[in-house]
Amino acid sequence: MPLSYWLGVDTGGTFTDFVLLGDGEPRIHKVLSTPDAPERAILQGIEALGMGAAMATGELAIVHGTTVATNAALEGKGARTVFVTNSGIEDILRIGRQNRAELYNLTPTPAASALTDLPVEGINARLDARGNELQPLSSDEIADLVTRIKQHDPQSVAICLLFAYLQGEHEQQLAEALRDAGLSVSTSHEIVATRGEYERGLATWLNAWLSPKVADYLQRLQQATRPAPLAIMQSHGGTIASEQAAAQAVNLLLSGPAGGLAAAHRLGEQLQQPNLMTFDMGGTSTDVALLDGAIRLTQQGRIGPYPVAVPMVDMHTIGAGGGSLAYVDEAGLLHVGPQSAGASPGPACYGQGGTQVTVTDANVVLGRLQPAFALGGSLQLDVAAANAAMARLGKALGLSVQETAEGVLALANEHMTQALRVISIQKGHDPADFALMSFGGAGGLHVCALADNLGMRRAIVPQRAGVLSAEGLVYAPRKRELLQALADNASEAQLLALRQQLEEQGSQELQAEGVDAQDLQFQTFVEMCYRGQSSVLQVIWRDDPAERESAFHAAHEQRFGHRLGLPVQQVNLRVQVLANSHTPDSPALTAEAGKPSGHAQLPGIDTPVALFQRESLGAGQRLEGPALIAEAVGTTWLAPGWQATVDALGHLLLERGASHG
Repeated sequence: MPLSYWLGVDTGGTFTDFVLLGDGEPRIHKVLSTPDAPERAILQGIEALGMGAAMATGELAIVHGTTVATNAALEGKGARTVFVTNSGIEDILRIGRQNRAELYNLTPTPAASALTDLPVEGINARLDARGNELQPLSSDEIADLVTRIKQHDPQSVAICLLFAYLQGEHEQQLAEALRDAGLSVSTSHEIVATRGEYERGLATWLNAWLSPKVADYLQRLQQATRPAPLAIMQSHGGTIASEQAAAQAVNLLLSGPAGGLAAAHRLGEQLQQPNLMTFDMGGTSTDVALLDGAIRLTQQGRIGPYPVAVPMVDMHTIGAGGGSLAYVDEAGLLHVGPQSAGASPGPACYGQGGTQVTVTDANVVLGRLQPAFALGGSLQLDVAAANAAMARLGKALGLSVQETAEGVLALANEHMTQALRVISIQKGHDPADFALMSFGGAGGLHVCALADNLGMRRAIVPQRAGVLSAEGLVYAPRKRELLQALADNASEAQLLALRQQLEEQGSQELQAEGVDAQDLQFQTFVEMCYRGQSSVLQVIWRDDPAERESAFHAAHEQRFGHRLGLPVQQVNLRVQVLANSHTPDSPALTAEAGKPSGHAQLPGIDTPVALFQRESLGAGQRLEGPALIAEAVGTTWLAPGWQATVDALGHLLLERGASHG
């Protein structure tokens, strides 16, 4: 039966968000997450949306952003895993890069992690730096290794051998023997075929450590949702069939946040504004990212204490959200975050016993979060409790309630502004060349202030911004990111042959998921550096090697402010294979302008502030700040000096007046 509905499901720590396409206006829904068994909340939401029958007949396609791998990594709850490497370097994961949290402490106490008691086995086999065999792998050595590994009673095995990224035969022989013995195995040349034995080994261990738990969850979810097709969002912003996702758990560590960037990228193309800086502000943290025509990827991401070398969206996260706590230290200075009030007791204004001021309380005290607006009016806000908490904090600072609330917001905004500077100015980009896109439940309350801080004149608050990550899942492309290290002396003919090989691999994998060959798109990148450097910059493939080198020099100058007169080395070849989804577009708005639902007098604002319900706004309608625009999943504060225009699909396009700022 053909597909009729598409459902994006983003599982978060507190809520599981749903966005349903297929029957006119997109429908949104939220349910409380069930961390012990996330599939229960998903099934509950599907039934609440009336999609149980469509799921049972295969008319409903589900795309899921999951936190199972992320939570397991952060909580240290992976599978019992054995790490296999060459004899003589068994301590490679424990030694790492010798980066120390306390630079001048000569005897630091090692931080406990899942690597502390990791069983490691060495194997007598070796390749050289060009992938040639120096010491063969014998059948006796393989049999002995299998025996030793079984003594650890593992659930999973990670294999990382030196220079396996150039020639993976030794790893493959070991993997086959271990799989024949009934073990789950991850090999480094399949997980991330790049230089850097520590980063490659850690990514392989993470995959082996997380895969059994991810596989168990996805198997339960598949059984519960059959025969509906189920795809999973990967950390690089593309989806993969759930059957293949289980074996690639390390690629799911940013599964949820990547959905928001997929939606932002699509919206930027629709609005012909490809240069975007995004911030996703939730209750506990804020994620920021930069898009310059495409979703930027990095292999230097982290999850908890672990560097992650697989391609993932280049995102910077800070502990500043709506629930971030404000407090005064012993020196009398105000701080905001990174501690959070969490879901319980939550902000003081939630009336659940919270007594400390949060960013949400500051917005309530200043009238920017109206009691009638919070979660469509279903969340009862205790304004008196927020004012009382702010008064106590203000007493410690010697400030009035209003001054204290303004200070809390200014400090929270500065934390987020600094995060946006990290992903823009520090990487050679001028924020004024970008539009600021906000999403997440709290983003719209801060978008104008952040744009002002960065000298930006354009901002965007998407329709359904509070659940944009769930909506982005539906629109995300089917995608493979294939990466392969190059030998030092690789010829142009070898590069072309490798490019064709990677394109064919990605094409075959996507066609196996039911993608038509004619829908496939290919893009190739080369990662390069000056000879002697260890970090690389990525440039788009050009057929002329001289043009590739020139592009690298330009990229280096933009990023670091200079170029060097050194030989340039091609390090990795990256091939991206994708197929865009064929989901329906949202219907256009009518042009009928909505009237204010009322006015409110806000502290610090001289004139009454108009209150608008977002669903009442019409295409082309223009609003002048100050104004509050409310919807069920968030409120937008249109600050004085800013104007907002409603586009044909209901997105708010904000502009700062020429005389403002």
